[in-house]
Amino acid sequence: MSPAADASPGPETTVDAIIVGAGFAGLYQLHCLRDRLGLSVQVLEAGDGVGGTWYWNRYPGARCDSESHSYAFYFSDELLQDWTWSERYPGQAEILRYLNHVADRFDLRRDIRFGTRVTGAAYDAATNRWHVRTETGERFAATYLITAVGCLSAANVPDIAGRDDFAGRWYHTGLWPQEGVDFRGRRVGMIGTGSTGIQAAPVIAEAAAHLTVFQRTANYSIPARNAPLTEDFKRWAKDNAAELRRLMHSTVNGHPHRIAERSAHDVTPEEREAIYRAAWEKGGLHLRAAFRDILTDRAANDTASDFLRARIRDVVKDPKTAEILSNIDHPFATKRPPIDTGYFETFNRDNVSLVDLRATPIERITPAGILLRDGTEHALDIIVFATGFDAMTGPLLRMDIQGRDGLALGDAWRAGPQTYLGLQVAGFPNLFTVTGPGSPSVLTNMPVAIEQHVEWITDCIAHMREQGIARIEPRPEAVDRWVAHVNEAANATLLPQAGHSWYLGANVPGKPRVFMPYAGGLARYRKTCAEVAARGYEGFALGA
Repeated sequence: MSPAADASPGPETTVDAIIVGAGFAGLYQLHCLRDRLGLSVQVLEAGDGVGGTWYWNRYPGARCDSESHSYAFYFSDELLQDWTWSERYPGQAEILRYLNHVADRFDLRRDIRFGTRVTGAAYDAATNRWHVRTETGERFAATYLITAVGCLSAANVPDIAGRDDFAGRWYHTGLWPQEGVDFRGRRVGMIGTGSTGIQAAPVIAEAAAHLTVFQRTANYSIPARNAPLTEDFKRWAKDNAAELRRLMHSTVNGHPHRIAERSAHDVTPEEREAIYRAAWEKGGLHLRAAFRDILTDRAANDTASDFLRARIRDVVKDPKTAEILSNIDHPFATKRPPIDTGYFETFNRDNVSLVDLRATPIERITPAGILLRDGTEHALDIIVFATGFDAMTGPLLRMDIQGRDGLALGDAWRAGPQTYLGLQVAGFPNLFTVTGPGSPSVLTNMPVAIEQHVEWITDCIAHMREQGIARIEPRPEAVDRWVAHVNEAANATLLPQAGHSWYLGANVPGKPRVFMPYAGGLARYRKTCAEVAARGYEGFALGA
């Protein structure tokens, strides 16, 4: 046995495949490998239930920013027909009910081990097996290791001086207590104004005695215009499921609407204003799709950015607060574009105040609250960290994955993630990463990206078993070409211009600044993956 193999005592459960995570990706991957290929499969899930991101993210206002009729599995017509969403944008509780419904419908729980956090995985070349250990001391071995840990599952809790001296309670939105948090009569401070903070602030403000929002980076946001779905729409979505599936597979970001073919420069200022107004009133991500060049041409983007800043100033009554909220330093949609329910309106409440951390940064957390560098101290009972995640790479690096000859994934990715198609890493045979860095992932409607990855992995493993192929991993030169292409695709857009974006890892101190998702579009990516497989898994080394 090689040194990479786990030699700790105790029984080891051996299966064909181990899947880490029981969210959208893990559930579908289990169904595909077990029920379609007939493999023995074990899913290891840290939580006490299915749901992945939607199990942990229970913070106030947690809601999807994809429309509900698109935020679902499309692999099963029967599943589509027997589930009905209630709202345009589903909330966390409804999404969790949906994923529990999926787990029950396909009898998935019997192969999921809950409350089981993976703490290490090592590849043994002599036996061509992955040996996995867990926090509870259990040990597993498998030929295939599939990580379905999600892109946004490793909470980024900021290491602010004095944090653990705080006499009140603090919470991170990605690790929210299942029993919830009672804000009634409390003085609450919320740090962070990304998508999570934008969703949470209005709900917290309704209950708290006072909410202080600490903003480092001002953000755009578009009203969701969320509402209950009509019976006519519910029927239409079911009747047109096949067409919706084709549409989502053919678009840049997997949403069920196309980006307009017109340029922002093709219309008069008056026409452009009317187009943006219509998208604003419609709500959601449609404004981003109003013109084809919003993400590729800075002058075109400026027209959208200026429109959105003006809407903030329209909504927020206090001019000074409006100025701080609209002082946005990045082009629209170069960071994750939030959608909201009453976010900017929240700052018109008497019990809400805004602190501009660019003007007055945080000095430290004290037992009584938050002390700013100018000496101002905000007395608080509760602090909410809406500071996001160590995105994309964080969940993988925290598992202590070691490939051939003990190569640690953290060492392989010291300068940033290196993958082929976002699916595999050189030096880590038979390790598959669902929606890994280098794939469209977070730039898309996630269930659509997940289905494509899971089906590609399933087809790959089926091919290996039919052809007697024992192991697969990418060739280093294929990884280099793909990483160069990922950078090229990002640089063809305005996306890298958002310097504080978690797309670049900029929200985590010490993390390499590398643009991680693939910005070439989901439809183009799907075609590339299909061509690679059709050419005998071009770029991969296949071992007998």
